[in-house]
Amino acid sequence: MNKDTLVILWTSGDIEVAENMVFMYTLNGKKRGWWENINFIIWGPSSKLLSDTPELQEKIKEFIREGIKVEACKACADNYGVADNLESLGVEVKYMGQPLTDYIKDGYSVLSL
Repeated sequence: MNKDTLVILWTSGDIEVAENMVFMYTLNGKKRGWWENINFIIWGPSSKLLSDTPELQEKIKEFIREGIKVEACKACADNYGVADNLESLGVEVKYMGQPLTDYIKDGYSVLSL
């Protein structure tokens, strides 16, 4: 089991969910030591929301500075035409089907929002 790592799968295109749950919990989870490692996955409509929202972009940069691994689904980012924008923020854009499957099979805690 990978008990010290949390994988957050962010799929919602809702700004309120992003600001008042996903981003708040992710940053506090790392800063307060609730989780040693956090892998943050941007998937689906969240990739477009991030690309369109400067405030969230600043939070993603803070995640990276805090040592949170930030990844995005390439297929989703390509579908929304935002892959280059996400990469410019420091997000690792790649096909995520297999990595997500591996996280689940390897026993990581996965929180999907």
